[in-house]
Amino acid sequence: MADACGQILLGSGLTVLSHPLMYIKVLIQVGHEPLPPTLGRNLFGRQVHQLPGLFAYAKHIIQIDGKAGLFNGLVPRLCAGSMGTIVHSKVLQKCQEQGTPQVLGGQQKAAEGSLQHVVNETTKEMIARSCATVVTHPFHVITLRCMVQFIGRETKYSGVFDSIVTVYREEGILGFFAGLIPRLLGDVLSLWICNLLAHLINTYAIDDSMSHTGEIKNCSQAVTGFFASMLTYPFVLVSNLMAVNNCGLAGGLPPYASVYPTWVDCWRHLSKESNMSRGNSLFFRKLPAGKMYAIDQKRFF
Repeated sequence: MADACGQILLGSGLTVLSHPLMYIKVLIQVGHEPLPPTLGRNLFGRQVHQLPGLFAYAKHIIQIDGKAGLFNGLVPRLCAGSMGTIVHSKVLQKCQEQGTPQVLGGQQKAAEGSLQHVVNETTKEMIARSCATVVTHPFHVITLRCMVQFIGRETKYSGVFDSIVTVYREEGILGFFAGLIPRLLGDVLSLWICNLLAHLINTYAIDDSMSHTGEIKNCSQAVTGFFASMLTYPFVLVSNLMAVNNCGLAGGLPPYASVYPTWVDCWRHLSKESNMSRGNSLFFRKLPAGKMYAIDQKRFF
């Protein structure tokens, strides 16, 4: 219990610190571009037209809503983080006690570091993460909608309990799980890609006789995690867009977004428009190819 409390406190602190970054990323994902392109320099020093980055976007939000405006949607996100930590810890503990189901094949106790061991541990982690994601997704939906309200200056989602009532009244139970499927798929794929790639690198590319082997393996895990998150980013984008799509907010309706019947339709539309990486970068943001900036609508079309 003490470990869970410690994880909740640490997670809550990190959530507070990272919230402005997530807030800006979500607004960019939806397509809100309140500032016109400017002339800047890319990583190679060449002059190019760029979209405003993280700090310029944050300054714009502060000018409108003050510094507190950077933390819109923080409370439901903290609720999701705390609840997710508890659920993940309980489910993972239960999986460890019961062992890996026979249906996965192989022995119950595989040698540590073997492929079978990696598969067993990843499966347990997948189950725990998936349970936590399903339980906390309603708070995730509310968080995103609180953020997207910035675009139309709405106050529809003003508190956790009021937001729960609003979602249930307008969309029913299913409204709390908008965008859940692509989020689950992205989490599962990211976890397996990360762990399997790290296992391959640690097994075939790192010699155990080398000094600082433990640090190198930890580094490889971090690198593969970053690589996996980049590969599965489209799932994050589609999930966030579906969570706010057609919910009555300006950011989830035309012209910012089409009304998508399913997340697959959203994926196809983004792919067709070459927008699968929108919001992936908060620095050195290049202009979308073949797009025109509409000053009055504060978006590209």
